[in-house]
Amino acid sequence: MIHIRLLNENDPVVISQAFQGQGWAKSAEQYIQYLAEQKNGERVTLVAELDGAFAGYVNVLWNSYYPSFKEQGIPEVNDFNVLIKYQRQGIGSRLMDRAEEVIQERTDTAGIGVGVFFDYGKAQILYAHRGYIPDGQGIHKHDRYLKWGDETIIDDDVVLYLTKKLS
Repeated sequence: MIHIRLLNENDPVVISQAFQGQGWAKSAEQYIQYLAEQKNGERVTLVAELDGAFAGYVNVLWNSYYPSFKEQGIPEVNDFNVLIKYQRQGIGSRLMDRAEEVIQERTDTAGIGVGVFFDYGKAQILYAHRGYIPDGQGIHKHDRYLKWGDETIIDDDVVLYLTKKLS
């Protein structure tokens, strides 16, 4: 059974250890910061559990750092992760459903960013199936939009941003 709930004080160490167990470096401090921002109303962090075990999480950022979303007041679905052993079991879809419900309480448009290389292929497909389309601004890295002729290193910071009208 999949259960979606808000991040709580017991989660940071559990989440950090779960990701470390699959070789991903995610510190407990990151989730302590998420918890503080959730308490301040800056973000909502949703946690998924499968049969009582941590399985993944997603954030809704009310004030995106991405310039186009910030200017338009579009909340951003952010830092969406499901443990590898729990992928392809509907957990990601349930997290996205709930994140979109949370956003829809305030506005009718959701935004999300996705990396552009192979590691993000599953996410790219998921977002397309859910109705997210590119926002038309091209790819973005750190604090700028990349233009023709720019040289950059393709890494996790090169992102294509997408939006979806929520019904």
